[in-house]
Amino acid sequence: MKHDGPDDAHTRPDGLDDATVAALGKLSEALEAVEHARGLLYGFHRLTGTADLHLGDAVDALREAGHGELAERIERDILGRNVIQGRWTFQIVEDYDDNYYSAFKEAERDAREQLAGGRRHLFEAEMKEDRRTHGWPHHEARPE
Repeated sequence: MKHDGPDDAHTRPDGLDDATVAALGKLSEALEAVEHARGLLYGFHRLTGTADLHLGDAVDALREAGHGELAERIERDILGRNVIQGRWTFQIVEDYDDNYYSAFKEAERDAREQLAGGRRHLFEAEMKEDRRTHGWPHHEARPE
């Protein structure tokens, strides 16, 4: 079979030892957790923004229903309020991206460049080769 193995981008360079491939796999796993955390943070950002927009609608509805004083208090105290001291969620997301996420991604990329010629997911590619049933349908090493 012409595609019965990983492509060059997922084959370890000559001389790269098992311990280094395993360490790069752990680093990749850590980055995946950071990516997940970032996604949750963006979800928090979107949900908080959506809640604030709905709160605006609720304030308008309370006012229209004759509850102007209550609507005014909620509008003044909660609508547009910072979620943490001095910050809306977009500021939290930006700070996370600029000060943690980007540094983490750079460190992972630098390690791959230095140790594996930039190749990604070597540990996983080797695990796939070990676990798949070679020559069996739906167990191909890569797309045709």
